[in-house]
Amino acid sequence: MSLNASVPASVDATRQLLAEGGYVADVALATTVHLALTMGRPLFLEGEPGTGKTEIAKVLAERLGRRLVRLQCYDGLDLAAAAYEWDHARQLMEIRMAEAAGITDRDRLATDLYDRRFLTERPLLSALTGTPAVLLIDELDRADEPFEAFLLEILGDFQISIPELGTIRAATPPIVVITSNRTREVHDAIRRRCLYHWVDYPDAARERAILALRAPGVAEALSGQVVSFVQRVRAGDYFKLPGVAETIDWAQALTALNATELEPSMVDDTLGALLKYQDDIAKLRGAEAARLVSEAKAGRAA
Repeated sequence: MSLNASVPASVDATRQLLAEGGYVADVALATTVHLALTMGRPLFLEGEPGTGKTEIAKVLAERLGRRLVRLQCYDGLDLAAAAYEWDHARQLMEIRMAEAAGITDRDRLATDLYDRRFLTERPLLSALTGTPAVLLIDELDRADEPFEAFLLEILGDFQISIPELGTIRAATPPIVVITSNRTREVHDAIRRRCLYHWVDYPDAARERAILALRAPGVAEALSGQVVSFVQRVRAGDYFKLPGVAETIDWAQALTALNATELEPSMVDDTLGALLKYQDDIAKLRGAEAARLVSEAKAGRAA
């Protein structure tokens, strides 16, 4: 694989590159990212929603000066939406123009109809052509299992075979990042082609570092209490635990209300920035929120 010259030379350099893009990575994650870049292997990131998997691809694209090409997976995703499709309207127009010009050579016309100019590129093909890219295949677990078979050629050889046209290979292979929230198991054939890392929720120290980097306007005392509160929420039994993005949003919301420390009433009023389901909000609001605020403050003071 022809790697971008700006790929960091060490794990520490990779960790620094991510930090410069606003991503605080632990050593294990930075090591996996570094190896994926150095070895030219796809990076498969699995974990709970909101743990920062997608953000890694965005930071790599920004810091390495590459295009970010994102394929958002969903139920029913097919090759036409993910890789390429023929522009049938333009092909039909070409046929009519040929007929009007008196062209009767059917073999020549058939060949002309499957020229690159009639090919519409979707994310997978777009990532193989043009300037170097970071290909983000986001939430692969949301796509149907048969769709994974389409990815094997790209992940293994950085190419796409188009029956009517031939094989299109990447001049500069993309950096590939695949994410999964593990709503279903992704097939072993995909996993074998990738370097794997489980992205967990950050511990309190790393989450405070993330908050300091991504929301520098939040007061230090409030930042510590927010992180302590969120860490305790994640230890509870809720339908959807808050991710790092929600921690940042909530801290910024509290700061916008001129809060300098957590207060139960303000927590109750701003839970919509932290939790996204009414059942979770109702469960946390009131006495439970007051208890966690008290513990968060005590934990911060200690």
